[in-house]
Amino acid sequence: MIRIDRRSLAAAVAALVLTAASAGAEEVKPAGGRSIVVASTTSTQDSGLFSHILPLFTAETGIEVKVVAQGTGQALDTGRRGDADVVFVHAKAAEEKFVGVGFAKLRRPVMYNDFVLIGPKSDPAGVVGTRDIAAALRAIRVKGVPFVSRGDRSGTHQAELALWKKAGVEFEAGKGSWYREIGQGMGAALNIAASMDAYVLADRGTWISFKNRGDLTVAVEGDAALFNQYGIMLVNPEKHPHVEAVAGQAFIDWVVSGRGQKAIGAYAIDGQQLFFPNADQPGA
Repeated sequence: MIRIDRRSLAAAVAALVLTAASAGAEEVKPAGGRSIVVASTTSTQDSGLFSHILPLFTAETGIEVKVVAQGTGQALDTGRRGDADVVFVHAKAAEEKFVGVGFAKLRRPVMYNDFVLIGPKSDPAGVVGTRDIAAALRAIRVKGVPFVSRGDRSGTHQAELALWKKAGVEFEAGKGSWYREIGQGMGAALNIAASMDAYVLADRGTWISFKNRGDLTVAVEGDAALFNQYGIMLVNPEKHPHVEAVAGQAFIDWVVSGRGQKAIGAYAIDGQQLFFPNADQPGA
């Protein structure tokens, strides 16, 4: 008959419990976080920029990045709820408001490109080649030719509404059939514009990477009003204590560092640079 020392058995059981607990702990995100969630615009995702820069960042830091690609308005809402650690968008006024009400403590400029008015090569509004976006939008409205709006509170949608206002076009009370709001992203808006020979405002990065162009072409570009600035913010951990502040700040620091800026500037498609780094311009 084998005798069992109860004290030895108790020690063995305790050791097993500690081992199991340690094994379980290895499956939990380490303190400080080695992965983060970035709520960002569809343009940074659809253009392929993240596919270019995120592997470089992860290789250097070991921090994995999950991107939630949304319109800027939705991305800011995601940050407000604390469902993201970092917000990377392109609507400066909305970003500054986000900081002003305490959902972030600081906004950093990252890069810029521009918006372009895309339209059918047949150019029913007669605007191809002009650099005056306000005049082009007035012509589209007067002639009632089809225009596709994202209608999704994205940075591009907010820029579009500001441009209609600049053009002196008031249509909120009675939009005609010529104006189609789709509530979808940039790729979907371009696809719909291609299918119905319509005009649409797009960010240049998504346009350059867009393959299903059909008969679409750049109708208007070069107006200073089409400037498109991107900014980045850490969601305030004082509002949401679960935010991965250390890893999130590491991502921001990398994006605005010389290495990150060089990676952004190096991203090109068919020889065309999509984004231009300007983190060294504090007021951008």
